[in-house]
Amino acid sequence: MSDILGAAMLDYINNNYTEDIVTSSSISEEDCIPVPYLFRSFEEMPLIEQTALNLCKGNVLDIGCGAGSHALYLQNTKKLSVHAIDISSGAITTCKKRGVISAEVKNVYNVNNKYDTLLLLMNGIGICGKASQLGVFLNHLKELLTPNGQILVDSSDIIYMFDQDEDGSYWVDATSYYGEVEFNMSYKGISSEAFHWLYLDFNTLLIAAEANGLNCEMVCEGSHYDYLARLTLKTS
Repeated sequence: MSDILGAAMLDYINNNYTEDIVTSSSISEEDCIPVPYLFRSFEEMPLIEQTALNLCKGNVLDIGCGAGSHALYLQNTKKLSVHAIDISSGAITTCKKRGVISAEVKNVYNVNNKYDTLLLLMNGIGICGKASQLGVFLNHLKELLTPNGQILVDSSDIIYMFDQDEDGSYWVDATSYYGEVEFNMSYKGISSEAFHWLYLDFNTLLIAAEANGLNCEMVCEGSHYDYLARLTLKTS
């Protein structure tokens, strides 16, 4: 699979930044991801990300770490032990070049260690891919938690992107969950294979968490249908 994000990050850190990543999806027109945004400081991050980072405790697993901006803040400012993982080899090389002490190319499904905090930011629930996989995904994350551990995850309710009737109902495909999106990315003439990404409304996350032995609370809401949630183990 083409490592679009990794290639863009490496170009940026090696002073070869000339263009941004172009995205297209099953529900929207072409858009772009400004590569410098992946390297933002804590002060440049939205409130949801700042709040999540300030809630992190103990040993942290940064899942889908990207360029390592979150891991660096936790490591250098909060002085926490953080392990950063991503399926992009370019992202992990970038993390190490930026000074992330512990970074590894790894799929979260191949992680077996226990952590006090699992961090999934920048629509972290998206890596689940499809709503039908949510139970499997949450159950695996649950197995990675220490007894008093927490999962900090953000997402967005994208119902606003669909047409609405006068009665308040929305025109969505009844055969699948409306937050399931298929994406493509391209960068400097190279295109990725299509991949699935999940945007999840809070109520659906709450129901799935409860069904899989997890407490779920809304921590805060962002400015555009986005939110931060905290999941913890249910006590018997």
